[in-house]
Amino acid sequence: MTTANTKATEEAQIRALIDNWANAMRAKDADGVVSQYAGDNVKFILAPPLKYTRHNPFGKKALEDWFSSFQGPLGYEIRDLNITTGDDVAFCHSLNRMKATTTDGAKVDLWFRETLGFCKIAGKWTITHEHSSVPFYMDGSYKAAVDLKP
Repeated sequence: MTTANTKATEEAQIRALIDNWANAMRAKDADGVVSQYAGDNVKFILAPPLKYTRHNPFGKKALEDWFSSFQGPLGYEIRDLNITTGDDVAFCHSLNRMKATTTDGAKVDLWFRETLGFCKIAGKWTITHEHSSVPFYMDGSYKAAVDLKP
């Protein structure tokens, strides 16, 4: 197999993993989301604290609690996905959108930045790092810029 074919195969496997992860988010399937991560993953996600690890996980129970705060399925869009692969390490970045209605009727429509790190473990790609963020206004208010759209 040529290097170009290998890279294309690796990228296709990672795209499938990302699709599975996003579909699980849309379906509010905590097991499906968690199954895409390595056991020792590190998350820098939107919810506090600053860092989640094996010793302080944001796992199935936290996802179930969060999912239960929304009515129906979640709208989850991945835009401008860019994947870079190596032999056993890869990463991607994208702009992601979550659109939903909370159980108390509030509408959520949020674009954020997403970076995922992957390692190939026992021949299978898995998410080892997640970093989600929103920019903030540097006008002294330090307010999260959740009104931005691509």
